[in-house]
Amino acid sequence: MSRLRVLLVDDSRLARSELRTLLAAHPEVEVVGEADDVDSAVSACEALAPDLLLLDIQLPQGSGFDVLERLLSPPAVVFCTAYDAHAVRAFERNALDYLLKPVEPERLKQALQRALDARGEAEAQRSVLGADDPVFLRDGERCWFVAAGEISHVEMDGNYATVHFRGQHALLTRSLASLESRLDPALFFRASRGALVNLRHVVRVDPAVGEGYTLTLRCGAEVEVSRRQARAFRERLAL
Repeated sequence: MSRLRVLLVDDSRLARSELRTLLAAHPEVEVVGEADDVDSAVSACEALAPDLLLLDIQLPQGSGFDVLERLLSPPAVVFCTAYDAHAVRAFERNALDYLLKPVEPERLKQALQRALDARGEAEAQRSVLGADDPVFLRDGERCWFVAAGEISHVEMDGNYATVHFRGQHALLTRSLASLESRLDPALFFRASRGALVNLRHVVRVDPAVGEGYTLTLRCGAEVEVSRRQARAFRERLAL
């Protein structure tokens, strides 16, 4: 298994240095970068795609939670902070662990093992569904078997994901990121934080306000491509 790629996010250079020293004892870990505020953390995540964030709570421009909110697909996260008041909120965001400064070597070791275990489980469970692969969908008492390629788009609806297919829809208790990991990336594109679209169902592309795009699908639905994803969309479809 490849090494666990870690990004350090803390506004204190000393704190980042101490974490690097502790992580040097773990050959299964690779520190791929550092960031000291919200903007640089978001940019580093998008550029480096780390497996794990070691993330402080209080940062210039905001907080560690703001970093997670701005990422389309946040990596696993372990909070490293001097304050215990945010632990409940951290675990509500599915944090793997919550370490108090100064970080103890044994607690860091435990957190890293959780991250490695979580990555291993995700890789073992992940099997990408191609266009012709059957998908079982259930919404209450209604059930369907559909081909993955028949799914036109998926939208977030609060804590649920609405899967659209054959002019119908199913409401699932799954995150958009988890569904994205199962659907073939050659077919499905993350149009925004809240939408995933099957590119084979797109029949029209129009410029939208804010330098994004509006995609019209065969079923008549419209999906917005955010400004952040507009460049990736152009590069994806360019000759």
